[in-house]
Amino acid sequence: MRTPKAPKAEPAPRGPGGDPLVGERYEVEVGAVAHGGGHCVARHEGRVLFVRHALPGEKVIAQVTEGTTKSRFLRADAVEILEPAKDRIAPPCPFSGPGKCGGCDWQHVTPGGQRKLKVQVLTEQLAKLAGLTPVEAGWDGSVEPVGGKLPAGEVPAWRSRVQYAVDPATGKVGLRKHRSHDLQPIDRCLIAAPGVTELGIESREWPGVASVDAIAATGSSDRQVVLVPRPGAQLPIVELDKPVSISRIDEHEGFHRVHGRTFVREVAVGRTWRVSNGGFWQIHPEAPDTLVNAVLDGLDPQYGENALDLYCGVGLFAGALADRVGEEGAVLGIESGKQAVVDARHNLAALENVRIECDKVESLLPRTGITATDLIVLDPPRAGAGRETVAHLVALEARRIAYVACDPAALARDLAFFREGGYRPVSLRAFDLFPMTHHFECVAILEPIGEPVA
Repeated sequence: MRTPKAPKAEPAPRGPGGDPLVGERYEVEVGAVAHGGGHCVARHEGRVLFVRHALPGEKVIAQVTEGTTKSRFLRADAVEILEPAKDRIAPPCPFSGPGKCGGCDWQHVTPGGQRKLKVQVLTEQLAKLAGLTPVEAGWDGSVEPVGGKLPAGEVPAWRSRVQYAVDPATGKVGLRKHRSHDLQPIDRCLIAAPGVTELGIESREWPGVASVDAIAATGSSDRQVVLVPRPGAQLPIVELDKPVSISRIDEHEGFHRVHGRTFVREVAVGRTWRVSNGGFWQIHPEAPDTLVNAVLDGLDPQYGENALDLYCGVGLFAGALADRVGEEGAVLGIESGKQAVVDARHNLAALENVRIECDKVESLLPRTGITATDLIVLDPPRAGAGRETVAHLVALEARRIAYVACDPAALARDLAFFREGGYRPVSLRAFDLFPMTHHFECVAILEPIGEPVA
């Protein structure tokens, strides 16, 4: 569950040849929502269009943004709504819409409508890639709101980490447009947490800077701004109105060197966590507690049990498991990020029943000599764990496995691999931890099919 950062530019797709269709407009009826990208599927004269800023059931004018006469499919924006869906609203953000900021996919949808779209995506991926119905997956068919329900038109300010790009000509910050290197200048991001907005990043100029990361820790007053300079540029002297640590990351031949204070303190599940160098941490303030509680409820750890925390980051799940299994139990965390391992060891230094190792899961786990365990938590990157890693995990004969996923397609593929190995999901929960975007988080609990092997 490597949660999504602010949108970055994607490389331009390699064209298939043919005459360009960019700018062409077609009247289309919009079909189902598709996985990824916040778009829906439509067709024009037999060709598929992936249309953003549209909703299922609408009739729209779609303007092509990518594709040629020989493309297998086209990308497009809904630039005129002829017959709107009932869940459509006017986007609250002035920077949302065709050709604008690519960060929010569904500013034009009611909060309830957004969750319904996510339900449709997860349902389709489970059926298509795992061969599971919601009932077979142990899922009640809902995406649970986090932080309370909001009325239509009200935007939740949840994003505690925002990465801004900087216009080299003006020094002003903005966010990337969808699938583009182009910048959308902004004076405020509506989904940014109050602690980020208070830093005033958007109101000043950043000469010589390529990007600005703004971090507002949850549960502490720590604020951090991470600057990446342009090659050969002299960074400006930065003075902000709020107390904040300023870090600089120099990039040289693939290596990063950090100057200045390098960490913030996050507070979650009753513990303070050090997170260094703008490293990975859940960006919704309520995500750590929400996900840990879902994992613990599903696993029901018992005193004296052994557990694995794979892709463990700075130790969030390992710490929660260690508290439950007690001094007679043991937890092994595996993480490939060197700085995250340093942080995890610092965060969990008082827990003698925890060990954190640094390596890739697929490389280290077979070398540990572990042949069995009671519990497993895995929180892989967006691509998922994959067949080989899943095969190794099922051989450990854990009584329960918790799979935390930010991509429904990767989750569904891995659930199919687990089923091949004799494990099935007994519960699945989905959480709306990224409102206004197409992203959401899932926690699946798996058990052996039939009686667990002793």
